[in-house]
Amino acid sequence: MAITLSRIRAVNAVAHTGSFAAAARLLGVSQPAVSQHVREIEREFSVRLFLRKNGVLHPTPLCAHLCDIAERMAEGEREAERMLTRHTTLLDGRLSIGLGNSMPGMAVIAAFRRRHPTVSISVETGSHEKIVKAVLAREVDVGVLPDVPVDGRFRSELLVRQDVVAVVHVENPLAKEESLTCARLMREPLIFRSRGSSTQRVVDRAFRSAGFGPEPLLMLDTRDAAYEAVANGLGVGFIWRHGTGRTDAVHRIPVKEMSRLYDEVAFTLADENTVVVSAFFSTVKALAEAQAEKPAVRSLLQPEGGFHDAKRWSTSGGAPSF
Repeated sequence: MAITLSRIRAVNAVAHTGSFAAAARLLGVSQPAVSQHVREIEREFSVRLFLRKNGVLHPTPLCAHLCDIAERMAEGEREAERMLTRHTTLLDGRLSIGLGNSMPGMAVIAAFRRRHPTVSISVETGSHEKIVKAVLAREVDVGVLPDVPVDGRFRSELLVRQDVVAVVHVENPLAKEESLTCARLMREPLIFRSRGSSTQRVVDRAFRSAGFGPEPLLMLDTRDAAYEAVANGLGVGFIWRHGTGRTDAVHRIPVKEMSRLYDEVAFTLADENTVVVSAFFSTVKALAEAQAEKPAVRSLLQPEGGFHDAKRWSTSGGAPSF
């Protein structure tokens, strides 16, 4: 039979207390259960764990080594309990968040910090594909992404609806345009994102629907690299309208074939219902509702004209803020 945690705990308790009865009281189990665990190990492995002297059980050298292992296991259990507890309390909790875009996720994190300043937050960034996988593998507690697939494994809370727009350098002649088409963009050097990007999926879909198969000037792994390429005048790139709070050197321009609005949501696994995760979802809901109730206020979650009125959204490149 295997060396189980129950057996190891029994041996360790007897070594510390000197008797089966005291070990049973310490563990909250019956005395026969403790003595049985010890006797089974001795019988199955042909070893002696205790020697009785003056009515007290003393561990043998072998047992002492076994107890050292038991102490390390007990500390591991205590650390696991501490880790799990920190996900069930807002006083000293922890929350890990995966972001596909720095915004609007960072705005939600800022609002959550104002509500719950004692919660420790870690943030992982990456492509759409990477963050979805991280949530599925429980490597992060919550993800914030646009265009999350409808999937029974997830539960989600709407944050904002937004489209993908073209971004050009302020000195690019296209910066004067109020809107663009895929046909017009085919005459420009294009900067694409690599596989796994939600932005690129929308861009690819738009060009295919318009009957084009563009060859990009550059294909870059990260949104920051794509943004920097545009900011340095290398060509036309694409971003989610609120994917960054940066306003330097570029203009955002709507593209006719990319005018569809996609939901950006906070999402987690359907069975993830810890106190900390629930508090984060409450923050997302409150933030979105607060913006919806103030249509005249220009904010990250509701740009000029409201996020249902794409035609009135600003194309100056200025990012709304709270």
